Amino acid sequence: MTRTAIPKVGFISLGCPKATVDSERILTRLRADGYAIAADYASADLVVVNTCGFIDAAVDESLEAIGEALEEHGRVVVTGCLGARAALIREAHPEVLAVTGPQAETEVLAAVHAHLPPPAHHPFTDLLPAQGVKLTPAHYAYIKISEGCNHRCRFCIIPSLRGDLVSRPIGGILDEAHALVEAGVRELLVISQDTSAYGLDTRYRTDFWQGRPLRTDTETLARTLGELQAWVRLHYVYPYPQVDRLIPLMADELILPYLDMPLQHGSPNVLKAMRRPAATEQVLERLADWRRICPALVLRSTFIVGFPGETEADFEQLLDFLHEARLDRVGCFSYSPVAGAAANALPDPVPEALKEERRARFMALQAEISREKLAARVGQRAIVLVDEVLEEQVIARSGADAPEIDGRVLIEGAWELEPGDFIEVDLIASTEHDLIGEPVTGD
Repeated sequence: MTRTAIPKVGFISLGCPKATVDSERILTRLRADGYAIAADYASADLVVVNTCGFIDAAVDESLEAIGEALEEHGRVVVTGCLGARAALIREAHPEVLAVTGPQAETEVLAAVHAHLPPPAHHPFTDLLPAQGVKLTPAHYAYIKISEGCNHRCRFCIIPSLRGDLVSRPIGGILDEAHALVEAGVRELLVISQDTSAYGLDTRYRTDFWQGRPLRTDTETLARTLGELQAWVRLHYVYPYPQVDRLIPLMADELILPYLDMPLQHGSPNVLKAMRRPAATEQVLERLADWRRICPALVLRSTFIVGFPGETEADFEQLLDFLHEARLDRVGCFSYSPVAGAAANALPDPVPEALKEERRARFMALQAEISREKLAARVGQRAIVLVDEVLEEQVIARSGADAPEIDGRVLIEGAWELEPGDFIEVDLIASTEHDLIGEPVTGD
């Protein structure tokens, strides 16, 4: 390990976008305290690993990353969701310097200070941008509007890791969003564990932003974010009745006509076993109403197959739901037990081979729906946001596509564009996942 005049901290960030936001906050505070951020193990004086612990595969990945950091460097502080299970980490890796749980920025800083004191002079404080350190590309950013969750789904341990719902003051969120847009961010991705529950814990308390009193709720937040010069995309929105008030904002193009909803299943029996809302017919009716109000609405969701007790009839109901809902973007996971989840005590586990067979059938149906949906967009024009410019291809996204999880708009050829540019394209072809476009150069 090479010591330097300015202490350097290496950082590994794992998990979902909510964990990415946590990492950005920790890195911002480290920089403000005078630490430099190391690009590799060799140049670091200490390594922080922000872990994920939601499912067993994520636990394994986190433990492996901790082990690699210890092997490559030796001085490691662990934080994040898996940090809530400190005994598991210390059993696997007793040599870690400290373990803190999620939402523990102060504790992480204290652990780093204890093992790598900051310099007396903080050379980077004046260099930090108003929005702090970002881990995403310059042209888009995640904004986390709340912590925790009030649901008690049997397959999920998030409340035990991150606690109940705690909404951020709306003024602070808008200050952050404004600073990001002023710094050049062109897309704001609103995230939380339950975005449509924002403000419920505060009973929609009033806060102030730029002299205006604003109600702390999802509609007011979305409407005010829509005043900024950026795309606004909502993730993790449960289909509650209050979401109805968001759809006119999308129809009026104030925010993107895009909803990411964790529906999880289409069988009432399985949904009840999951402790999820089980009114699938009401969900389908609500989706139909939303599409009437906003025909351009794009719907994304995730589902779980093979939950304990799922019968073939339950699975067929799920396929029927998928066929009728005709969602634009869908992810599907085979159920796997999570340590500490209430679902572990349920009877009638589904065999692994059957889980995978059902998942394959599910994805085959969705692939057909996705192909049809994309093919229907050929011949239209769209505004797209440039993500990457290569020598002979430009990779962009339309408002229908969230970064990293959805499809892309591919533009062939060499073009004088930059990431973050908005351009208009004609959609000329489609594949199973992506669209092909060409810039509109004049009529």
